[in-house]
Amino acid sequence: MKDERGHYYTPSLQHPDVRMYVRDNNGSIEFRMYNPQEPIIWEKHQWVPYEAIQAAAEMYKKERSAERNPLGLYDLDIAKKLLSNA
Repeated sequence: MKDERGHYYTPSLQHPDVRMYVRDNNGSIEFRMYNPQEPIIWEKHQWVPYEAIQAAAEMYKKERSAERNPLGLYDLDIAKKLLSNA
């Protein structure tokens, strides 16, 4: 899907108004979240490369030993598909 901010998908069925935007920045796929209930997230957080998200997720797993997948909102396959159809 696409709107004035760019290409996006809905990362959570529980929150269909939240959107995850994706873009290709010189071969690196980047993500940025928009939540209409908390627009400050979009304003304060910049685009994040998937590589940085992966590194942060590994740190999270090691520090918290959690079974929860911190990469759950960031779907590289969906991002690639959206961008290939652009």
